[in-house]
Order: sequence, then structure tokens, then C-alpha cells
Amino acid sequence: MSILEFTANSGISNSMLNILQVSTSDMGGGAEKVAWDLFQSYKELGYQSTLAVGTKRSNDPNVFCIPDSEYRNHIARFFISISSHIESSMGKTSTIARIGEKIKFAGEPWGVINRLKGHEDFDYPGSVHILKLTKDKPDILHLHNLHGNYFDLRALIELSSQVSVVLTLHDAWLLSGHCAHSFECEKWKTGCGNCPDLTIYPRISKDATLYNWQRKKKIFEQSRLYVVTPCQWLMDKVDESILKTGIIDSCMIPNGVNTNIFKPYSKASAREELGLLPDEKIVLFAANGIRKNIWKDYKTLKSSLSIISANNKKVLCIALGENAPSINIGSVEIRFIPYQRDPELVARYYQAADVYVHPARADTFPNTVIEALACGTPVVASKVGGIPEQIIEGKTGYLVPEGNENKMAEKIICLLENENLKTKMGHEAAEDAIKRFSLERMVNDYLKFYEAIIKNNGILH
Repeated sequence: MSILEFTANSGISNSMLNILQVSTSDMGGGAEKVAWDLFQSYKELGYQSTLAVGTKRSNDPNVFCIPDSEYRNHIARFFISISSHIESSMGKTSTIARIGEKIKFAGEPWGVINRLKGHEDFDYPGSVHILKLTKDKPDILHLHNLHGNYFDLRALIELSSQVSVVLTLHDAWLLSGHCAHSFECEKWKTGCGNCPDLTIYPRISKDATLYNWQRKKKIFEQSRLYVVTPCQWLMDKVDESILKTGIIDSCMIPNGVNTNIFKPYSKASAREELGLLPDEKIVLFAANGIRKNIWKDYKTLKSSLSIISANNKKVLCIALGENAPSINIGSVEIRFIPYQRDPELVARYYQAADVYVHPARADTFPNTVIEALACGTPVVASKVGGIPEQIIEGKTGYLVPEGNENKMAEKIICLLENENLKTKMGHEAAEDAIKRFSLERMVNDYLKFYEAIIKNNGILH
């Protein structure tokens, strides 16, 4: 079923619904991709679809930058423009960043002081004016990741009093005093404070996590929000958090991928197109910044590959998402491939691989896992976050305990040595992905949720 064929499943006339989404950027990682795919799909279906972003990278005329600068005072605009010019012309090194911070201080000293105190940065005055970006007031304001230095969380109070606000969580930042994932720490349930790690993204300079948590709590208490999570794991956290006080309604909508692109394909042809040998054993791992990504577990990946090498297995591990020299671990090669924007090319890597491996320390609902499954590539992944909701154990892949390199190596070897099992799992993975993780299903689920919200508020056209 094509994306244009399921519009009849929604009760909303496509000529009537106006959807404005908000995202960190129009192109980027998993959260940005979900927002972009929804934005494009809504346009194809004939809805009024626009996207407001902190950073615009595309040329799409329906994507707008949130206008922070025009709502700052002229002195602040002057110094911020100087700082931005220096960063763009000289590159954003740590030294340049410090210089930029000092320049910004001259224009907005209190904002810089607050950041030095460890307060989360909400100083983005364009946020409350987002509804002015479209000619007509939107029926739905759909917000995605709100961290990333572009959005004033306090604007939720005003915005949700004017329009129905849907908020999709892609991590747990809204629930905590600063971090996107808290690992084993559960202080987010009771108020944070005495934070065990201020360096976790988004990092803060001093421990103001109690203040940040309390400020978020007050914002949510005065807001009216319709919350979506991609998995039950994150919804369970929401139910125990400060965000719950601001929720009018909530639902779980798993992420979806374009199964017209991420689909089974001839392994031989995929390898030929990528210049890979037809008979080598290939393991794939994809992430943004493979080695230093704090959410992923490169250490466990390397250790598991060492075990595979010790078993005299010759394997190529493609690490997609970082530009670095290849590494050899005995008979195993780790070949780094830079981040690729072309989804067709990314799909070829999944289709060329025997196994997709996803070692992680924390993850919500990684698109890479469902992209691999949709391509018919069985997955071996860490049992963290929402990943167990993506993989059917023993049918579409294997789940292993976090940090357990022995189990990860064992399951990878099992699939590499058993062609029939690997093929059977691949078929089941692709079939399951079509049913549960298609873009069409995700879009339709969101449209149904919008419809329920609008009907509930009595504003259906």
C-alpha cells in the first residue's frame, strides 16, 4: 500500500488539517528523521504541512527557521551575529566556542551567567511566536526533541493554551534535570540533585539539576499536552515522571521507516554496488559517531569482535557513521564509513550485511534497528530501552545483556555459521517490519491521534 492509498483510513479531510511540526533540524539523526518523514508524508497526502526548526539544512520552502534573532534586543543581535560569524568562518573548536561565549556575554550577560550556573538554556524568544510562521493557525502543533539549543520550554504554557500540542518524546530529557538518558540513575523520579554525571548530553557546567527539574515540573503543570512515545519502555517512564501532570492524553506510536527503500534486495547486487567481496562475512553497525557516542557501546563491539577473531573467523565489520582509518583485530577488520545522507545508499549497506549488530548502553527506539529488519537483515542487539520491543527474540534477531561481549559474539557467530537460520530470520524480520514498522503505519497512527484530539476539542472543520 502506497502512502497515498491510506488517506481514506483517516476521518480528517486532507484539505482541512494544518499541521506544524517543530524539530531541532530538518535533517539529522533519528528524531529529526521521524519529523522529516512525517512532514514529507503529510505534504504528499495533501495536508497543510510545515516544519519549524532550529537549524535549516534543506531548501524546502515549507521549512522555516524559528526566528529567535528578531525577538532579541538589538545589542544581543549584534554580538550574537559576530559570534556566529567567527564560528562559521573559523570552525567551532573549543577555543572558538569560548571566544564566542565571551562575545555573547556582552549582548546577553544574564543568559550566559545562567548557563554557567548549570541552568538549562531556555533563552530562545522565537519559540512562543512559532504559530506566526504559518499563514493560517495550525490545527496541530507537533513538537519533537526540544533540547539542542533552539527552544524555550516555557513556551509550552502559552502555545498549549492556543492550539493542540502533540509532544513526541525521542528520549527522556523532559523527565530529568539535564540528561537525555539517565542510565541506572532514578533521581528523575524524585527531583534530581547531586547528579552523578553532569557530562551526559546535554551536559551542564554545574549541578543545578534540582532547579532544572523543578522548573520543568512547573511548566508541565501549567501546560496541556498530548504525549506520544515510540515504545512502552519510555511511556512507563513518563507515567512515573513530572511530565504526567501536563498530559491530557497519550499514546504509543512506534517509529516507522520507508519500506519502499528499506526492503530486501539481492545481497550479491548490494555488495557489487558497494565494492564489497561477494563471499566475505559482513557485520554492520550504524550510529552517529561510532567510537565516542555515549549511548552506543563501541567497547563491547570491539571485545565481541576480538572473541570472533579468536575463533578464527574472518569477518568484515562495517562501522557506518564515522570517518576514521580501518582497524584490524586479528582476522577481523573494522572498516569505518562516513555518515551517508542518501537513504538508498544506507539501505544497500543493510542489504549487503549478513548481520546487523547494535551494541548500546542506552537507546529509546533506534531507527537503525528497524531499518535493518526491514531490509531482511537479522539483528543482534543489546537488551536496553525500547530495543526489546523491536526484535522478536529468536525469530527476527537476538537480544543480549548490555555489555556482554561473550553473548554478543556467540549470537553473531551463530548467524554467520548458519545460512538457513540467517535466511529464515531475515524473511521473518522483513515481514514483521512491514506489519509493525512501516512509514505508512506510523503516518496513519499519527493522523488518527490528531483526529481524536481535534474531535475531543470540538474544532474539527
